[in-house]
Amino acid sequence: METNNVAAAFLRLVTIMDELREKCPWDKKQTVHTLRPLTIEETYELADAITDTDWKGIKEEIGDLMLHMLFYAKIGTEQGKFTLEEALNGISDKLVFRHPHIYGDTTVKDEEEVKQNWEKLKLREGKTSILGGVPVSLPAVVKATRLQEKAKQVGFEWDHREQVWEKVEEEMGELQEAVAVKGQDEIEEEFGDLLFSLVNYARFLRIDAENALERTNKKFISRFTRMEQAANQDGKSLADMSLAEMDAIWNSIKKQNPGT
Repeated sequence: METNNVAAAFLRLVTIMDELREKCPWDKKQTVHTLRPLTIEETYELADAITDTDWKGIKEEIGDLMLHMLFYAKIGTEQGKFTLEEALNGISDKLVFRHPHIYGDTTVKDEEEVKQNWEKLKLREGKTSILGGVPVSLPAVVKATRLQEKAKQVGFEWDHREQVWEKVEEEMGELQEAVAVKGQDEIEEEFGDLLFSLVNYARFLRIDAENALERTNKKFISRFTRMEQAANQDGKSLADMSLAEMDAIWNSIKKQNPGT
């Protein structure tokens, strides 16, 4: 990768952003608040492309998000809050500070020690809690994973995955007890505890729980859509079919296409 070519491409996009902000009626009206939902949508589109290992899509969505970042920097400069140069130097300074094993004389033995040092350095920067860097608005499954990863860096972690599974089974039992004798609020609490423990087990299996669930969502959509198509080909509607009839079609589709 030629550094000069990358720099030229980046500056081209910066110039285009400046021109659009000055000349385009839509771009001129945007604020950080109007851009926010669009950025969230673009982020999820990138996540979808990653889940599908769609490299063409990943490339496209990276470009879209890059434009959004430049848009925020442009507005920040207009408002006198910060410049693009300050934002870029800020992340560069942060990376150098948090990688003393690369830019200093610290030695590490593995990636886990890198993560532990990272969290310790963040606390030295003024963070009051190891959990403070987890965004409030993260989706719950992603947030659970990040909270557990953060806690791990200070040693709050099970030693073996068998211990984690025992916790899953314990939470399953507590949920069943709540369903049998308790109210809806207690049931919801125990269900949340079970999900949290399953996310933890996923980490020990080296599985991304959010991505695993999204793969299942996509598989369900694919199979359900094909079930609708199969019913239509027979001149039927799913709403008029019995559960047994729908289940038979579902199992046939599942057998024909095990992975999708």
